[in-house]
Amino acid sequence: SYPRGLHACVEAMNQKAAALGMTTAHFVEPTGLSSSNVASPLDLAKLVLAAAGNRTIRDDSTSERHTVSVNQRQLEFRNTNLLVANPAWQVDVQKTGYIPEAGRCLVMQTVIDDHQVVIVLLNSWGTLTRIADAKRIRTWMESQNRSRAS
Repeated sequence: SYPRGLHACVEAMNQKAAALGMTTAHFVEPTGLSSSNVASPLDLAKLVLAAAGNRTIRDDSTSERHTVSVNQRQLEFRNTNLLVANPAWQVDVQKTGYIPEAGRCLVMQTVIDDHQVVIVLLNSWGTLTRIADAKRIRTWMESQNRSRAS
């Protein structure tokens, strides 16, 4: 529910995107499940940086699991980003997603070699590919930093 309804929610989303400098972003509904919602990788990185500034989003997006009560039933949601449970990773904020048109996606802000890094991975082909790709990015960045230090 959103004050003044669904249309007002989508309008507010588009206004916020514009305020964040997301020049390619356009939303038609709030769930992220429509292929008519669009944003470039750069715009998604801007959104990740903004989300990282919100404690509730940071905490909820990096919880391994969360239980909510719906109509006197307990529903448990589990995080599909396995890196949030990995003690070797510091994931500050993240979101996974999937629709057929975009494939499996992952956006996150993490820390690699004491640097905050935003990673945007789109259209990963396998269920765990986006996690493996994030690991490969980290390994590559760490190797580059070691090379520079030598």
